[in-house]
Amino acid sequence: MLQDKLGRQFHYLRLSITDVCNFKCTYCLPDGYQCDTSREFLSLDEIRRLVAGFAKLGTSKIRITGGEPALRKDLADIIAVCKTTPGIKQVALTTNGFNLEKQINHWVDAGLDALNVSIDSLQPEAFKLITGHDKLVSILNGLEKAKALGLNSIKINSVLMRQYNASQFNDYLSWIKQHAYTLRFIELMQTGDNLQFFNKNHVSGESLKQQLVEQGWSSVIRDKAAGPAQEFYHPDYAGKIGLIMPYSKDFCASCNRLRVSSLGQLHLCLFTEQGIDLRAFLQSDQQQQALIEKLQTSLAEKTPSHLLQQGKTGITQHLAMIGG
Repeated sequence: MLQDKLGRQFHYLRLSITDVCNFKCTYCLPDGYQCDTSREFLSLDEIRRLVAGFAKLGTSKIRITGGEPALRKDLADIIAVCKTTPGIKQVALTTNGFNLEKQINHWVDAGLDALNVSIDSLQPEAFKLITGHDKLVSILNGLEKAKALGLNSIKINSVLMRQYNASQFNDYLSWIKQHAYTLRFIELMQTGDNLQFFNKNHVSGESLKQQLVEQGWSSVIRDKAAGPAQEFYHPDYAGKIGLIMPYSKDFCASCNRLRVSSLGQLHLCLFTEQGIDLRAFLQSDQQQQALIEKLQTSLAEKTPSHLLQQGKTGITQHLAMIGG
């Protein structure tokens, strides 16, 4: 089992397969993808070896992220490789939904278990303003198609921002009264290039939590491989609410996830100062034991907490770099 010096166990790997994204979200890539890094992303064989090594150490959940992972033409093959790795019980995908309506059937056929889709507004004009794309109707159709295909774990991600969509909080609540999705509000995080935007738009997750509690929402017990969200349910609502609050007290105490970038860098935290190169251990099947040992020794470097509260964002210039 992968375990750090604080006794935290890591069942969950967030695997980025590209840092390219075709959206221009105001909080992440407002000027679009700049193509200023290497595009020699992990190959299918490298991914297979990486996932096998993590699985040998107790990882049971893989979340495929980007950038936008659906921009890779071999996404279905990557899903299948992860799904067929012994020890991997769940394969999830986080996407902006651009290709969702057209491609979801291929992803489900490949073995996809869970889907997270970013929807930062349920109002078409506001959605276009935030993302740069008029795709909301297609994305909502894709969600319904995913459900019809039997995908039961579907979550919607939204970053609430004071100047853009914070006033739509109640619109979201009304929507999940009839739709059985988990709607997750992700607190806007400061990164290396967004300080001014962050100061103008940050909405406290704790304030949202207080509103939910006052309206009769109750906490859901977390699974060991669950992500960082605090989830809530209400008997009058078909869907659930999740809050991801990186600025809350003890946010890192329950950390159970590690990240590998699309270039094969292990990140012990989204806000570390540097990655740990794993790619050298992914060039042949005979290197699996060396990879396992590298992962085990690397965990000794994991710190108790990020330092976001002090404005220290580490290497992360924007969230597309490592997959959020």
